[in-house]
Amino acid sequence: MKIGLDIMGGDYAPKAAVLGAIKACKVLKAGQQLVLIGDKDAALAILSENNFSADNFEFVHTTEVIGMGEHPTKAIVQKPDSSIGIGFKLLKDGEIDAFSSAGNTGAMLVGSMFSVKNIPGVIRPAMTTIVPKLKGGLGIILDVGANADCKPDVLLQFGVLGSLLAESVYGIPNPRVALMNIGEEEEKGNLLSQATYPLMKDTNLFNFVGNVEGRDLFNDNNDVIVCDGFTGNVILKLAESFYVITLKKKLKDEFLDRFNYEQYGGSPILGVNAPVVVGHGISSPEAIKNMVLLSKNMVETNLVDKIKLAFQ
Repeated sequence: MKIGLDIMGGDYAPKAAVLGAIKACKVLKAGQQLVLIGDKDAALAILSENNFSADNFEFVHTTEVIGMGEHPTKAIVQKPDSSIGIGFKLLKDGEIDAFSSAGNTGAMLVGSMFSVKNIPGVIRPAMTTIVPKLKGGLGIILDVGANADCKPDVLLQFGVLGSLLAESVYGIPNPRVALMNIGEEEEKGNLLSQATYPLMKDTNLFNFVGNVEGRDLFNDNNDVIVCDGFTGNVILKLAESFYVITLKKKLKDEFLDRFNYEQYGGSPILGVNAPVVVGHGISSPEAIKNMVLLSKNMVETNLVDKIKLAFQ
């Protein structure tokens, strides 16, 4: 297994990415190789400073970087030798089995769809995030930003994608899929919610348990919550703020500690033909390590093949 890591992506790159690669390398098994994509000289200097052998990694040197604020489509086209551009070329050519980056999210989405492309039958790929549950364990919410506007059939597919991720990577049997809404009743919600509910109610593609409200996010009555990317991103950013608030208020709570994004590493892009994970722009070495491990888990569980089978 070869896992590609963009070491130029993120606010603290390349240092945070290379230090995260060192952490990941220490827990990867034999035969699981990290391929560092970016400025090789900078990576070697950081490895030397930390007395860690460069022999533990493969390197692919690149000369360009896509900035966090650059236009995704233009950057992918105009910077083919960027670390993200080269990463997707390697992924498309089968030279790496997964690719992860804490860089420009838009460029990662565009790169996914332009290079490895959508799985046949998948209308729109989705991004996911993890939410901790009050009684322990975790849940999944999607989409969290890839698709600000959605149609009912797209949300139905998100239910399939989220269910497969929950079952395959996180070991949740027969995941309970819910639709985020402003009320539990079937007729509640905006036009999108009202049109999506009957599709989910009648499907046998996943275990639909009805509507949930914002207050149900951390409850144990669902495992996967489906919504459009606009709603999901608002929820994600609000949830991320909880951990920051606990730090500022000097509160110590086991449940609130689980909102620390570092634990989860990144967001998989589901529905494309290879494992792709996008990390937080402010990713620390710990977050980079967990992003790599999430990529590894996606490869080990054959998640992409399971999604392909579901959409045949």
